[in-house]
Amino acid sequence: MKKAVCPGSFDPITNGHIDIIKRAAELFDEVTVLVVTNPDKKCVFSPEERCSLIEKAIEGIENVKVDSFSGLLADYVKQNGMSAIVKGIRSSSDFEYEFQMALANRSLAPNAETVFITADPQNMYVSSSLIRQIAGFGGDVSDFVPKNIVLEIEKRLK
Repeated sequence: MKKAVCPGSFDPITNGHIDIIKRAAELFDEVTVLVVTNPDKKCVFSPEERCSLIEKAIEGIENVKVDSFSGLLADYVKQNGMSAIVKGIRSSSDFEYEFQMALANRSLAPNAETVFITADPQNMYVSSSLIRQIAGFGGDVSDFVPKNIVLEIEKRLK
């Protein structure tokens, strides 16, 4: 069984994230969307809230589950028998950062490959920070996040 992890802060999850998750689910037997704690980021939603939003957003994708973790991604990968780390790439700047992380993870968890999936062009500019900014000013984010979580996100961010 090929198990992959799709890590991120997902604060909040976007349609771009969902696209990467769906495509990863076609490549692997099991995909875990992992809400990770990044000490360099100040998140608006708690890890539990982010997991709840993701669970609603991925309804119907049978081989995808959600978890959260505070620690090294490589440790989670080893503890859970993962064979791949899936990362979405929107731009060359994403690649620069993710390439560095892939090399570190390769050293720490040599049995797991990092797989890069390029963003769909319609989602290349969408980011969680953009969603927070638009919703924070009362804007409509329904084109950028899954329809079944729009109201929760807008309510929290207004």
